[in-house]
Amino acid sequence: MSDYHEQLRKKYTLRLRECIGKLPEFCEEFFWATADNTLIRTRVGYAYDLKLFFGYLTEFRRSFAGLDAANLSMEDLKKVTPEDIEAFMDYLTFYVSRREDSTVELQNAERGKSRKLSAIKSLINYYYKKRRLDSNPAALVDFPKLRDKAITRLEVDEVAKLLDEVESGEKLTDGQKKYHKYTKTRDLAIVTLLLGTGIRLSECVGINIPHINFEVGGIKITRKGGNETVVYFGDEVMDALELYLTERENMEAAEGHEDALFLSMQKKRITDRAVQNLVKKYSVLVTNLKNISPHKLRSTFGTNLYRETGDIYLVADVLGHSDVNTTRKHYAEVAEDNRRKAARVVKLRRE
Repeated sequence: MSDYHEQLRKKYTLRLRECIGKLPEFCEEFFWATADNTLIRTRVGYAYDLKLFFGYLTEFRRSFAGLDAANLSMEDLKKVTPEDIEAFMDYLTFYVSRREDSTVELQNAERGKSRKLSAIKSLINYYYKKRRLDSNPAALVDFPKLRDKAITRLEVDEVAKLLDEVESGEKLTDGQKKYHKYTKTRDLAIVTLLLGTGIRLSECVGINIPHINFEVGGIKITRKGGNETVVYFGDEVMDALELYLTERENMEAAEGHEDALFLSMQKKRITDRAVQNLVKKYSVLVTNLKNISPHKLRSTFGTNLYRETGDIYLVADVLGHSDVNTTRKHYAEVAEDNRRKAARVVKLRRE
């Protein structure tokens, strides 16, 4: 695991400990017991979701009226009913969060509700299997039905236009152009790398200079879960990286960021948010009908690879999907297009 990912893991570990301190005491066992089979980010998300759930129970459900959410006991957990959970799901559609001296209106669609229900199901199922609960009310609550969303991706001509815009900066505002001359080589390397390899945002940000091997045309990255692998790149990615590294060699990085490949204007490792912002900045110049993010560039790569090879298992392997069904679901639309083309190829009567 790289130093960057190790630092990230430590940050989330500290955040999880802070979150657990605000939850009922019985939650601590659940989080440490599931540490080996869940990602640290997942557990942090669970902690936030469970805090919201227990807060809802004590504020809105009569069975828990007058109780303190942080001090609920296992006996209180035994009182949770399917109706309590279903009412919480309805509550998530629209609710108000109080934060210090302000309030924030929040909404959850089906996917947000499903993630929060997963946290509740995981907690209750853990104690049910441990025979600390006599029943499993969460098992009686169904996940919201998710509507399949059309995958947003760039078309071939849009990819070319995006790279042209990153390189030229012609359509940027005058204010943006002042910074563009300092960042265009870096930005072009980042966008080309995302489009040319399909790596995740976190994998891109975490790359260190020693991870790149131009002789084999590969980069060592750390996948979700901490597994290291090598992704290979073509000539266009190589050219963009080599051009950026020519500049990078003359940059004096901030202390602790010496090995980081991509640096911010402050000479520190570039952040996830900064990459998201730069992708959005350039993509709106190409299309205002699509909300393009680094993940959409990953989808664009996957689509192009599948169209060129027709090999769903290759796409799954290159993208780092642990389950090929995930890949198949995402690129079913492309497969449908291929089947339509196949139907038009066969001629029953020759003209």
